[in-house]
Amino acid sequence: MNIQENISLKAYNTFGIAANAKFFLEVNSLLQLQKALQLSAYPEKFIISGGSNMLLTKDINALVLHINLKGVSVFEEEENSVIIKVMAGENWHKLVLWTLYYDYGGLENLSYIPGNTGTAPIQNIGAYGVELKDVFVSCEAMDIQTQELKEFTKEDCKFGYRDSIFKNEAKGKYIITSVKLKLTKNNHKLHTFYGAIEQELAKNSIIHPTIKDVSNAVIAIRKSKLPNPKEIGNSGSFFKNPVVSKKVFEALKNKNSDVPFYEIENKTFKIPAGWLIEQCGFKGKRFGDAGVHQKQALVLVNYDNASGEEILNLSEKIQEAVFDKFKIRIIPEVNIIK
Repeated sequence: MNIQENISLKAYNTFGIAANAKFFLEVNSLLQLQKALQLSAYPEKFIISGGSNMLLTKDINALVLHINLKGVSVFEEEENSVIIKVMAGENWHKLVLWTLYYDYGGLENLSYIPGNTGTAPIQNIGAYGVELKDVFVSCEAMDIQTQELKEFTKEDCKFGYRDSIFKNEAKGKYIITSVKLKLTKNNHKLHTFYGAIEQELAKNSIIHPTIKDVSNAVIAIRKSKLPNPKEIGNSGSFFKNPVVSKKVFEALKNKNSDVPFYEIENKTFKIPAGWLIEQCGFKGKRFGDAGVHQKQALVLVNYDNASGEEILNLSEKIQEAVFDKFKIRIIPEVNIIK
């Protein structure tokens, strides 16, 4: 195995943080992953994939395993649906484009989300009214201690809002190696009611949209709001949208009649964290090379050479300001490596 030393991880995290790995190995097969996990000479291992949902605040004094498992295949097919199996190292947006090419529906609202497929279940990625769990069948994951593969069903994964078992009781115990998704082959169920999708379709005079039309609308919206990580370091949405009780929501609305919200189940309300941050005056603000994006306050950015610590300090300053003003706590969506 080609284990390298003192490798920069700047190209392996979308924030573009200049942290180093003491040891580094690119993993291209399940067998290689098993052998790497068995290396007793490197007792500490650190897993990295697309690096899209991570903030590094320090060098990694361990063996960094870059999960680069590739492959997309049809696992099972019926008249109206198909189950595909996707290896963990496949780029998520390229996967979405692949499904659109074959006219498989279900992922179009999740277009243009950065990162790789293996990390999608960890976060239960979601956008514009759709979450991964809506199409998820199961995933395979390797037990870090035993190197055995285990299948996790949708129920096993305990999906929640940007949450799963892999962020809780299974955190640090497994490496997801592949994901199975169930998609439609015809009679696609479109989700155009959330966010600005309907407006974007109307702008292009599209009355009867296809899944490709929905994807194009989502891409256009995301491009208009979110910076390209290849141009400005970022990790997409840094914070979760807080979900509050009816009592907290009514108190908020009494003082802020223009507050945007989405009513969800159990008499709870989701408040856009970006709106809360913007009301606190952070939108477009820059603190050295760390800043808040000028078009979307939910996105923290590395303009050039910000350290992970500087981004973290800014996030904590924002959390404090939002709580002081609204008495609502916003929680990072990004995995912060301290």
